[in-house]
Amino acid sequence: MKFKTRRLHSSRIASPLGSLTLAATDQGLAGAWFEQQRHWPDTTGWLVADEHPVLRQAEAQLAEYFAGERQHFDLPLDLSHGTLFQQAVWQALLAIPIGKTLSYGALSAGVGSPAAVRAVGAAVGRNPISVIVPCHRVIGAKGALTGYAGGLDRKTALLSLEGAL
Repeated sequence: MKFKTRRLHSSRIASPLGSLTLAATDQGLAGAWFEQQRHWPDTTGWLVADEHPVLRQAEAQLAEYFAGERQHFDLPLDLSHGTLFQQAVWQALLAIPIGKTLSYGALSAGVGSPAAVRAVGAAVGRNPISVIVPCHRVIGAKGALTGYAGGLDRKTALLSLEGAL
């Protein structure tokens, strides 16, 4: 993923599902990627900023989430690095409640593009903020756990943690 700005601050944190790289702009959290995740961004020029307030807040909230103590994230997000269509899909992901799943078809209908299931799937796959923007809650039409840039093992673990399996 190419970010429109090079003014990204980043940090790396540990999680029960592997290392996560977090990135933030002045507007909010712009990324959370698992190590070796598909669609890894070009981090050239990013500033390592472990003390950045949004990154510290994201780290704390993710720790609470993985400990089963948090069901909702309360972070400023910067989703401006995708196309308008991707941003609409990512916003729709935020409406899927914890413990629930939604099919790609239902998500497509929800964003007003019922025939664009593949395009919606591609946008879901390009979600830059894993876990917090819950793309892991999107499943196949018959309930199959399909596609997750962080790997199906992580998708299964996240859905299990949330009580959706």
